[in-house]
Amino acid sequence: MKVTIIGSGYVGLVTAVCFADLGHEVICIEKDDNKLNKLKNGIVPIYEPGLDDLLDKNRKENRIKFSNSIEEGVNFSNIIYLCVGTPQGEDGKADLSQVEEASRQIALYMKDYKLIVEKSTVPVNTHQWVKKTIKRYIKNKEIEFDVASNPEFLREGSALYDFMNPDRIVIGVESKKAENLLKELYKYFIDKNYKFLITTPAAAELIKHASNSFLAMKISYINMIAELCEKVGADINEVADGIGSDKRIGRAFLNAGIGYGGSCFPKDVKAFIKIAEEHGIDFGLLKETEKINKQRRLKFIEKIEEVLWISKDKNIAIWGLAFKPNTDDIREAPSIDVVKELYRLKANLFLYDPKAMENFKLLFPEKDNIHYKDDPYSAVEEADALLILTEWDEFININLEKIKAKMRLPIIIDGRNIYDKKKLLELGFEYYCIGR
Repeated sequence: MKVTIIGSGYVGLVTAVCFADLGHEVICIEKDDNKLNKLKNGIVPIYEPGLDDLLDKNRKENRIKFSNSIEEGVNFSNIIYLCVGTPQGEDGKADLSQVEEASRQIALYMKDYKLIVEKSTVPVNTHQWVKKTIKRYIKNKEIEFDVASNPEFLREGSALYDFMNPDRIVIGVESKKAENLLKELYKYFIDKNYKFLITTPAAAELIKHASNSFLAMKISYINMIAELCEKVGADINEVADGIGSDKRIGRAFLNAGIGYGGSCFPKDVKAFIKIAEEHGIDFGLLKETEKINKQRRLKFIEKIEEVLWISKDKNIAIWGLAFKPNTDDIREAPSIDVVKELYRLKANLFLYDPKAMENFKLLFPEKDNIHYKDDPYSAVEEADALLILTEWDEFININLEKIKAKMRLPIIIDGRNIYDKKKLLELGFEYYCIGR
């Protein structure tokens, strides 16, 4: 099949490349000239494991191309995916201006039937506004079209795997024609008996926000349990294992730490709270989830101050700037708050992350007391303490004895609980973690 993807951000690009790898012919429309030029030359503007190789493979096989012409995209296929940005506004609401703009442009160039599919995360009933906008701006009122919702459930760092091995595929449709087109598009997965849920567009839109908000709640919940564990002398890992062994709950997203970040959970939780408010519902449960998550960063900073007493002029190594491993995304990352506060306290900071340092430098340029290091070992040279803010495999598998030999003081404050506490104490470290 032929597929048009409008927007080549994280979701759009992964979706485009994966559809192409399934054998579909894909055009990706991108209006940012800098990003477009990179993509035309096979350069992926984000870091996602395996994405560059998969893009290169499908470019060579002529299954994917890039353009800035919305007219070309609309005329290319009768399935058009909206993968444009929906950034959060100051009031917490999603900014849907790019969705509205894309809808107007589609209407302008439509000559025959189109299925417009929302892939971006949007508030419930956005499909009705897309439909209304196209009806308003379309020149030939006789042309038929459908609007559907097909939310994404991609985790940064494992997006390709998630696309090709989905827990479920959700399509929200209002016509049999739209349903059949999406069934044909996803035939590979249907034939392999992956769960394929057919709902209304409104239900599909809600499923995305509800899913992410529920996972955020699990993270905040276990972090409160971790705080209680510290007070009573229990080990949060043992507690989480016990809770997670209940098949009704599951072990995923029960890892205590310094809270969630990224482009999805914080934005989606805020947006879902706002959606509920607009429909007369006070979603206090989510408000508390958000409050708890913000507090985790403050609690971690308090832990640093309790351990070091005075941060001023201390050499502090920081491993991990991305909000999670296997990505260069620093949006809403806990590292931002931690670095900002330690910088204010005049600590000497030595930062390292395998992928996110260039993005972090845009917020915190290198200066007298902020230094970026090329590897984790050089970051801990003469360090008074090491902070771990992202659970990269590189840190989990590090030579701890070599690290200890390089540090001025063998102090590790672990915000992600990546080490065995007993082993660290046996090696002679002072080891401080979360909920243990």
